[in-house]
Amino acid sequence: MTEAGHRLDAFPAQLAPETVERFRKELLAKVDRVAGEGPFEPSWSSLTRFQVPDWFRDAKFGIFIHWLASSVPAYGTEWYARTMYLAGTPEFTHHTSTYGPQKDFGFKDFLPHFTGSAFDADEWISLVARSGARYVVPVAEHHDGFAFHDTQLSRWKAPLIGPGRDVIAELAAAARRANIRFGLSSHRAENWWFFNGGKRFDSDVNDPRWADLYGPAQPKSTQPDAEFLDDWLARTAEVVERYEPEVVYFDWWIEEPAFRDYLRRFAAYYYNQAAQRGDEVLVNYKWDAFDEGSAVHDIERGAVRTIQPRPFQNDTSMSRTAWCHLVDNTFKSLDELVADLVDTVSKNGSLLLNIGPRPDGTIVDEERALLEGIGDWLTVNGEAIFGTRPWLVHGEGPTHVDGGSFADTAKVPWTAQDMRFTCKDDQLYVLVLRWPDDGNVVIRSLGTDLRLVDADIESVQLLGSTGTVAWRRDTDGLHVTLTEPAPSSFGACLRVRLRNRPIPPRYEPPMAE
Repeated sequence: MTEAGHRLDAFPAQLAPETVERFRKELLAKVDRVAGEGPFEPSWSSLTRFQVPDWFRDAKFGIFIHWLASSVPAYGTEWYARTMYLAGTPEFTHHTSTYGPQKDFGFKDFLPHFTGSAFDADEWISLVARSGARYVVPVAEHHDGFAFHDTQLSRWKAPLIGPGRDVIAELAAAARRANIRFGLSSHRAENWWFFNGGKRFDSDVNDPRWADLYGPAQPKSTQPDAEFLDDWLARTAEVVERYEPEVVYFDWWIEEPAFRDYLRRFAAYYYNQAAQRGDEVLVNYKWDAFDEGSAVHDIERGAVRTIQPRPFQNDTSMSRTAWCHLVDNTFKSLDELVADLVDTVSKNGSLLLNIGPRPDGTIVDEERALLEGIGDWLTVNGEAIFGTRPWLVHGEGPTHVDGGSFADTAKVPWTAQDMRFTCKDDQLYVLVLRWPDDGNVVIRSLGTDLRLVDADIESVQLLGSTGTVAWRRDTDGLHVTLTEPAPSSFGACLRVRLRNRPIPPRYEPPMAE
């Protein structure tokens, strides 16, 4: 990778500081002006009046896209940009043996090879639509400081180096042509410390020519200063101004105390700006960065044990261990991904499922096949997912999932006795997580003695089948016999229609006035 023509010789010099600072101040002034115009104010008491948009509650399924320059080395982790500077890591050893010392070949030197030569926004979005997903969230800027969008605050951006185009603008336009809701993610907060390993030895992180990419590179234990925080807020507002995303996803480090005031200012600005346009938007956050009810909580690679009182999001990757393309990625099975979707939706959540394209912008065959497989399953069973709400209980069966983050690497041994429930109008959906070997399903939650459903059952139908199924109901449950071949690749979905009785809505906490 060190051949002539692949260095940074032609890359533009650092932006004029006075021009950048003037634009930053203009953005920050607009943030505070709009944040003060209502209907929201930059206070948690005001922001907790936020209501999750119906479009998001109905969507249930989105696609996350981590297209990162770390996919050029494609080794070890999507955090290669950091770990290549951490002595003792496999990535550090791999880097020095493959590319040479970090002072001569640093992370910045991968950017010219991040070509995007085969990137086609319409093709990506067509695959998103094929999967059945209703929204898409590409990474706008990761921890490494490289922006996939046009920006007046940095020269390290896709229009100038790498793909040579505004990736976010192209994806936003393609998504809107396809009626896919468009969001974006910001991981800028972590840039405060992301490259700090390079400060500990002779590396290009110490070269002032590249400081505007590598960031402050401060110890993670320190709080960001006002200059960094102002820049963070301005960069975040800039993508809102340019692309009008309906989702802004934040990674975890915004939970640090120094961000609290900035988060309130951003949320009030973002919500107010959207309200002025007549749009419905949301923020995703992790852990306790936002006050409960002021945005949509996100759980990374995890699950919840039972129905949540507020809509939430579970984000996970098709790869078992990575978020971007790696040469040795291993992938989850279609059954695992569909089970994640079903379990999440039954508990009042939405699933944001990640793919990681190659440096040239192509999507690997395994991810493409999984997206198409989910789309095929949703073609048959989507009415039990889209537009549904939680039932009185999320499910039944002997298998339980652990709640919390980073709990999705082990395959869950679902059985034909494990079921999840959703509902819509007078229809209850029973999603059986394994097709029964003997064709018999017993839904114990619908037993006459349990009285969760105090109404007669009018009909039972297997989604994807035009035939009838035999069923009877007694004190033990609803007994269903499935005699036809399975109409989809995963489990079975039954539509249970009640006679003269709508499904009772599950209680949800009232919104603040």
